[in-house]
Amino acid sequence: MADDGWASMAGRPPAGTDLDDRLRPLDRYCWELTDGLREAGRAVDQNPDAITDHLGLPVIDFETQCTLPPQYRTPNGHPAGILAAGASQLGRVITGERFGYGDPGVLLAAPGPTLSGLAVQALADAEQRRRYYERIAAGPTWTFFGLTEPRKGSAAIELETALTPDADGGFVLTGEKRYVGTAARAQIGVVFCRRAPGPWGIEAVLLDTSSPGFEAELLPMVGLRGARISRIRLAGVPVEPAQILGRQRPPSRRGLYGALHVLHRGRLGLAAMAMGIAQAAADYVRQNRPNLPGQARWRLDEVDERIAVLRRLVHRAAADVDRAVVNVHRIGAVKLRAAELGEEATMLAADLLGPASLVEHPWLEKVYRDARAFEFMEGTGGIHRLSVFQGLIKGDFLAPLSPAAATENAGA
Repeated sequence: MADDGWASMAGRPPAGTDLDDRLRPLDRYCWELTDGLREAGRAVDQNPDAITDHLGLPVIDFETQCTLPPQYRTPNGHPAGILAAGASQLGRVITGERFGYGDPGVLLAAPGPTLSGLAVQALADAEQRRRYYERIAAGPTWTFFGLTEPRKGSAAIELETALTPDADGGFVLTGEKRYVGTAARAQIGVVFCRRAPGPWGIEAVLLDTSSPGFEAELLPMVGLRGARISRIRLAGVPVEPAQILGRQRPPSRRGLYGALHVLHRGRLGLAAMAMGIAQAAADYVRQNRPNLPGQARWRLDEVDERIAVLRRLVHRAAADVDRAVVNVHRIGAVKLRAAELGEEATMLAADLLGPASLVEHPWLEKVYRDARAFEFMEGTGGIHRLSVFQGLIKGDFLAPLSPAAATENAGA
């Protein structure tokens, strides 16, 4: 596969990291699992439904196993220690970059808990977790995370989707969600909605897509087509009290808390995938033009250096989360920079490979499109710039925050 730049990454530890004895084997193992990922990515780009033909890829099973609680895992030959390492936030970042280097579209197209699983982890009681994870573990199950709305974006405290009581002691769910990954294919997911005014009136509901009144349709996409970004319409969907996640929790630790818990961790995962794209684009140029002239070589070296610096920052932010220290401003900053760097690296690759590069290099044309999606996923660049500014004004940007303080700052 030398023609797509793959060989130049083989066996190379990522620059800008100091992986310990637990994480180095994870990094090597993830690299070994990426065989066949780009071929699957090309197929999924042409037809998102083609993901069903590639569910046997070990990388897809590994991703699912890492995101399941230990009692629901079926190791399937994956070393237990590596699965455990891959389940941490830092492990999620390491796997995200390696697999993003291969093809992020396949990861986003694959079944598994993904973001809805993070919401269940944060909010669900024991019975809700059991029902959710037993279903995931039973076979390939696609899930969705329904937060973004047409008029409000992903502003959690401004949600309009309504959860209202019915005459039988339950509820009905009415509203619309947009730009929701895999919703048009999913069997189960989490919808964020409003039951009462104010930030503590937000709830998270575990929903089966076969419920009456639930409708999802695929939106047209230019890049990352495997993500199957969708629109959801909720026309009086019946909801039982047992479907409300964390219903026994205090209001301040329910819907809004869960949404922010997911976004902070999801942003780090997306940053890792965007870094993978940036590194893949740089390596692709070196593989296809090994004798770049001086100025061009300097521009490419600069991108490598920026990726290494960003990688260290992303790893530090992820390690902080593993220590229950969540600085939302720094997380926003690294997600912003990773999305920008993914775009810049693919643009540079197209420039250095010549005017016809996007015609002559099909892989580059695809990744050029894919990289643009990260600007819009889990908050646009403008949102993260505002968060960085607020962190600097408050003096929080450089200081670690407790989980409680992070929630208060993010919800303000």
